[in-house]
Parts: sequence; structure tokens; C-alpha cells
Amino acid sequence: MRLERIQRHLDRINKPPLFTIQSPDGDIIDCVHKRKQPAFDHPLLKNHKIQKIPPEIPKLKTSVKTDAMMSRDVVSNNSKSGVVDWQLWHQNGTRCPAGTVPIRRSEVHDVLRAKSLYDFGKKKRHGLPIARRVDAPDVVSGNGHEHAIAYTGGSEEIYGAKATINVWEPSIEVVNEFSLSQIWVLSGSFDGSDLNSIEAGWQVSPELYGDSRPRLFTYWTSDSYQATGCYNLLCSGFVQTNSRIAIGAAISPVSSVEGSQYDVTILIWKDPKLGNWWMVFGDNTLVGYWPAELFTHLAERATMVEWGGEIVNSRANGEHTSTQMGSGHFGDDGFRKASYFRNLEIVDSDNSLSSAQDISILAENTNCYNIKNAYSSEWGTHFYYGGPGRNPQCN
Repeated sequence: MRLERIQRHLDRINKPPLFTIQSPDGDIIDCVHKRKQPAFDHPLLKNHKIQKIPPEIPKLKTSVKTDAMMSRDVVSNNSKSGVVDWQLWHQNGTRCPAGTVPIRRSEVHDVLRAKSLYDFGKKKRHGLPIARRVDAPDVVSGNGHEHAIAYTGGSEEIYGAKATINVWEPSIEVVNEFSLSQIWVLSGSFDGSDLNSIEAGWQVSPELYGDSRPRLFTYWTSDSYQATGCYNLLCSGFVQTNSRIAIGAAISPVSSVEGSQYDVTILIWKDPKLGNWWMVFGDNTLVGYWPAELFTHLAERATMVEWGGEIVNSRANGEHTSTQMGSGHFGDDGFRKASYFRNLEIVDSDNSLSSAQDISILAENTNCYNIKNAYSSEWGTHFYYGGPGRNPQCN
């Protein structure tokens, strides 16, 4: 009976493909007609028309020197060709036909790794963002999630956020733990049940994907991670418009200590004309959007942004996990050892980008994972973050 229930769920989320691509990493990519994608099963999107007019991508206000000035040691997976190259399923040259979107297929064994069918594709309730607790006594909350983040002060009017994120392959100790590096765009109350969050970045999650590769992911919730929202396209909500990027696909190549550094740029912002929250990957590749109808507070604007790393510490053997955050190096180790977020930017009410000012940083347990922020003309507001988890000072 359980398998029947799982199969029924999979039949709902895996839409009939017009074309299927087998990826060398084991993924199956289904090319699904864009009107048939999971988003349109959502009761709030029954009459939703896909946004045809592309939104205006925010531009930088100031003359911060951008990637052209960057250190030669960094390869951004951001160029037009790079957007294609980092996805393994493109390697044999096949593409999804025009008018379709690539969706990573979910299978029975993916669901069986989750705690339950209900939990499949969802963040656990206690994965709440943490800037809310900065002044509270329970910052070291013991709920199993640990962070190293930078964040903007609350109560600002924010219409989006951007960053370029260094990509690594942190090791995960226990299958139900994860390590991610992401942007959170937030609005609503942190202590109630109405927090709205839009999230994107890369994650290593053996439970969700069945392997240890870093993968591009998205997430959303409109009720503090209770009943709404999910990762990627594992429920209805996110509307994909791009036929070449598969959300949930592995990112390669990855950075190595003292070796080549690879990073990806992600921008999430609210289209001032139609109010949908769009995601751009790389320089200006539109991936898709979260329709305004999904949200309460974010239907207006965001009030806080967080950037950084998060891991799950399940204390499987009664000691701290050795799951790594970022590269597994502490932030103090700097370039080519520690992972970084660079060019942290905020979108304001006139749809322009500016360097994030007055950010605060937070790590609950700096003996396990930490963060060091800085400013430079090339990398703007940036930080190094991460750590090894269990060590003599972290147990």
C-alpha cells in the first residue's frame, strides 16, 4: 500500500514527457510541455498565464568593477556557454525541444530515502532561518541545523538579492544530513507561522538526490516550512520558463583546495510590473519565477536577506557530525581554501542593484563552522565561510 501511495504521488509530480534524456550521472531528465509542468496543479495557479514578457533584469547602480576585473584564478559557470557546460545531462548534445522545460524525474527509491512521503522534498520545520534569533538566548538552539550566514537588518524594503557562490563538494557523514550554500529572501514573522521564504543555491543532499554531488536547487514556503512549498519542482509552485537548465541538476566542475575555483551567480528579484519573483542564473539567463499568488508578505516585498551555509547535525553517534560546510575549511583560511560568497547585492524599489551595506554575520558554533566578511572593489561585499564540523574543539 505504501508503494502504491508513493507511485500515485510520483504520477502526479512526474508529468508525461515529450522527450527524455538520460544523463551520465544517472539522472533522467524529462522534457515536459511548459503548460503541463507541476506548477499548474496548484489551486492558486489554476488560471495563471505563464509570464511571456520577460522582466527587466536589475542593473548595478554604482560602478563596482565586475567579473571582468576578477582574479584569473576563478572560473565563473556563468557565461552563455558555461550555463550549458556545467550540467552533465547536456554532454551528449541532446536538448529539450522548444516549448518544453527540463525536469529531473523522481523515482520510488528517491521517496523511500525520505522519512515519509509527506517529508519528501521538504525542509524540516526546524530549518527556520536564524537571524530572528540573534538577540534571543537560544541561538545555539540544538535543533540540528547550524549556519554561517551574513544577513541584512530587518525592516528594510528589499525587492531582491544577488550573489556569486563558490561551488564545492562537502562530504556528508549521515545520509539524512545535508550541506548547502544559498540565498534566502524573507518576509513575515520569524516566530509565527506566516514566514515567507524564497531560496536558491547549491546543496549536497544524499537523501534528496541519492548522491553526494552539489546540485542547483530552489525552495519556497509561505507558512514557515509547515505545509506549503518544496525543493525544486517537487510540488506545484515554481514556474519554469527555461528549456536548458534543469533545477536539481548536478553542478560540475567543482572547486578544489589550492586548485581551480568555480562559482555560480544567482539573482532573485521581484518583477516591478507583474509582481512575480524571478530567478536568474549566471549573467542574465532567466530560469523561471515564483508567482506572486503563492505568497502573503512576499506579495509586497522582502524585509530581510540571508546569504551563507547551512548543515544538519544529527549527532548520530552522540557527537557532532563531521559533515562539512562549504569546502570543509574555516572562513579564516581564505581564497582557494575556504568557500566564498562574493558581490552580495540587494535590489531596491526602483529595480536597481547596489552592494549590500551594513551586513551582520552569525555562526552559532564557531568551533565547528565560521564566517569572515570583508569588502573590496572587485568582490564588493563578500565573505569566506564554512568548516569541518567535528574536531577537537567541536564535539
